Amino acid sequence: MTTAATRLVGTAHTRVEGRDKVTGAARYAGEIPFAELAHGWLVLSTVARGRIRALDTEPVLAMPGVLTVLHHHNAPRVDTGYTGVMGTLPDPTIGVFQHDRVPHAGWPVALVVAETSEQAREAAEALVVHYDQEPHDVAFSAQREAEAYPLGGHAPAVVEKGDLEAELAASAVVIDAEYTTPEEYHNPMEPHATTARWEDGRLEVVDSNQGTNWVAGELASLFSLDPGSVRVRSEHVGGGFGSKGVRAHQVAAVMAATVLRRPVRVVLTRRQMFVLAGHRSPTAQRLRLGADADGRLRALEHRSLSQTSTVHDFVEPSAAASRSMYAADAHHTAIRLVKLDVPTPTWMRAPGEAPGSFALESALDELAERCGVDPIELRIRNEPAVGPVSGLPFSGRNLIACFREGARRFGWAERDPRPGVRREGRWLLGTGTAAASFPAMAMPSTAALTAEADGTFTVRINAADIGTGARTALTLVAADALEVPTDRVRVRIGDSDLGPAMFAGGSAGTRSWAWAVTAAAEELRSHVAPGIDVPPEGITVRSDTTEAVGALAQKERHSFGAQFAEVAVDPATGEVRVRRMLGIFAAGRIVNPLTARNQFVGGMTWGISMALHEEAVRDRASGGLYDADLAGYHVAAHADVPHIEADWVDDPDPDDPVGIKGIGEIGIVGAAAAVANAVWHATGVRHRDLPIRPDRVLMAGGDA
Repeated sequence: MTTAATRLVGTAHTRVEGRDKVTGAARYAGEIPFAELAHGWLVLSTVARGRIRALDTEPVLAMPGVLTVLHHHNAPRVDTGYTGVMGTLPDPTIGVFQHDRVPHAGWPVALVVAETSEQAREAAEALVVHYDQEPHDVAFSAQREAEAYPLGGHAPAVVEKGDLEAELAASAVVIDAEYTTPEEYHNPMEPHATTARWEDGRLEVVDSNQGTNWVAGELASLFSLDPGSVRVRSEHVGGGFGSKGVRAHQVAAVMAATVLRRPVRVVLTRRQMFVLAGHRSPTAQRLRLGADADGRLRALEHRSLSQTSTVHDFVEPSAAASRSMYAADAHHTAIRLVKLDVPTPTWMRAPGEAPGSFALESALDELAERCGVDPIELRIRNEPAVGPVSGLPFSGRNLIACFREGARRFGWAERDPRPGVRREGRWLLGTGTAAASFPAMAMPSTAALTAEADGTFTVRINAADIGTGARTALTLVAADALEVPTDRVRVRIGDSDLGPAMFAGGSAGTRSWAWAVTAAAEELRSHVAPGIDVPPEGITVRSDTTEAVGALAQKERHSFGAQFAEVAVDPATGEVRVRRMLGIFAAGRIVNPLTARNQFVGGMTWGISMALHEEAVRDRASGGLYDADLAGYHVAAHADVPHIEADWVDDPDPDDPVGIKGIGEIGIVGAAAAVANAVWHATGVRHRDLPIRPDRVLMAGGDA
C-alpha cells in the first residue's frame, strides 16, 4: 500500500514503456505489419493556383506493381459539411480528390497505390498532371492589414476595455513597435503515417495521431459511417506538437482501402510534411504601450495579423496572449486574418502564445528600458489582482514567485542594466528575461478501471502519449488513487474503442485524463475492499467527468513561468550563441519530475530555435517553400543548445483532483523573447523580427 508519506505523484519515475522504445519493441504506425499490405504515395500539385486539366494515368497503371491511381474523377466521395470536434466545419483540405481546383502548391491531386512503397513512389513521380495555371498570391506582410478581417476562432477576435487613445495621450512613456515572426513548422521525429483496412464490415485505422476519438469521429463523418464502425489505434506516437490531427493522408488511405478492399499504408515524406501537416502562420504584430514615468501601464494595445488559406480559416491568436498578463486601464487586443494561396495553418506548440509572447515580452523590455526600471520590477508593478480583461479571479498566479526564484538562481541582481558594456574577448554578453503563460484547461473524459482477480489493476483510457510520458504519469496517478505500487497498475491507451477522452493538446491531456482516472479509482475502491473476492472477470467501473468539469467555477486558469537567457554575440560575424537558460515555472502539481523537466527543457530548446533559426521562406514565383527539408529549415541542434535548467515553484491547483495544470507548451512561451531581450542587452540593438540571423545582426546599425 502507498500512504500519504510515500505518494508516487511528485516523484521521478522512468517511462513505463521506456524499455520497449529503446529496444524497438514499441512499434509506431508505419512499422506495424499487415498481410497483403499495399502502399500509397501522394502526388502533390506543382502549381500554386489553378485547375487540373488532365492526368496521364494509363502509363502509370502499366508500371510494375501499380494497383490504382485515385484522383478527382474516380475517388470515393466524402462529406465535409459536418461540424467537427472543434465545433467548426473541417478544413476542406482533408476532403481530397473531390474536385479539380488547386488552392496552393502541394495540394494533393492523386494517390498512387502499389504493392511496395518503392513502386508507389516511382509511379507517383512518373505521373504527369496537366494544369490550367492561375495567378497566385503568397506574399504575407504587415502591409496586408487593409484587406484583413477579424476572426477569433476559440477566442474573441476583438476585446476592448477602456479609452485607449485617451490613456496613450495621458502616458508619460509610449512604446509603439511592430514585431514579426516567420512561417514555422512542427517536424516531429516520427513522420505522419496511416494504415487503413476493412475487416468484418468495420474500418480499422492504425495511425500516428494526438487523439484516436478525434480521428475516428472525423473519418466517420467524412465517409458517412456509423461511428461505432470505425476504430482508430495509435499506441506509440513520435511527437505531434499540434500537427497530428486529421490530415489528407489518412483520408487518402481510407479511400484506397475502400476501393481495393485490402490494407493500404500512406506515409508522408519529410518534404510532404512541410505542406500537408500544417504550420504556424507568420505574424505581424503591433504593440502600443502607454505608461506612467514609473512604468505602470495605462494602455496596452496588441494587434496581430496572420495568414490563412483561401479554403479554410485558421486563426493564430497571438494578441490573445496579452489578455491575461498585465493590468492596464485601457486594454485593446485584435486578431485579424488575410487569405493567401497557401496551405491552411494549424495548431503548433503554444499556438498564439509563442509568437504573441515574443511581441508582448519584447515590448515590455523596451518599456522597462525607457522608464529606467528593472524588467522584473516593471512586471511586478503591473501584476493584476484579477483577470485584466475578464475581471475573473485567478485560480492561482505565482508568476512573481517564478521571477524571484529565477532571479536568485540566475544571478540577476549582479546584472549591469546598461547594454553593450559587458565583453569577453570578441564576444558581447547580455542577459534577458521574459514572462510565460499558458491556459490551464480540463476537458471531459471517460476512463474504465478494472480490479483483476490476480490483485492487479487495469486502467483503460483513450489518452495519447505523444512522447510526453503520459502513460507513466497516469500510472502514478492511478497507483496513488488506488494506494497500490506501480507494478500492480497497467495502463491501456490510444484506442478509440476505449471511449471518449480529451486528445493530447492544449496542455490539457494529463489534467483531463488524470481527473477521469482518479474518479474511477475512487468509485472502484468502494467496490473492492479487504475481504471482498474479485471474480475471474474482475470488477470494472467507469467514470465520466463531464459533469464535474462543467461545474468548475469561472476563473482565469493558467500556468506561468519566468524565462532567463544569457547570450554572446560576435559583432564581426553576427553570430549569436545562447550560453545558458533558466526557466522557473508555476504549472500546478508536477506528476513526474523526470518527464516534466524534459518537457520544459524541450520547450525552451524550441524557444532558442524560434529565436535564432526557424524560418520557412516562400518563393513568390512558385508559391512553394525554398527550404522544405531539415537541411534548409534550420532547427536548434546539440551545438546550439547550452546548459538549460528548468525547475518549478509549488503551485497545486485546488480545483483539480490531483492539483495538475499542464506543462506541455509553456516551456516555449517567453523563451524567444528572453533570448531577443538578451541580444539587446549585449548589443544595444533591438531585434523585432525573428529569427535573429547573423545578417540581421550585421545589418543593424540602429534599432532593428
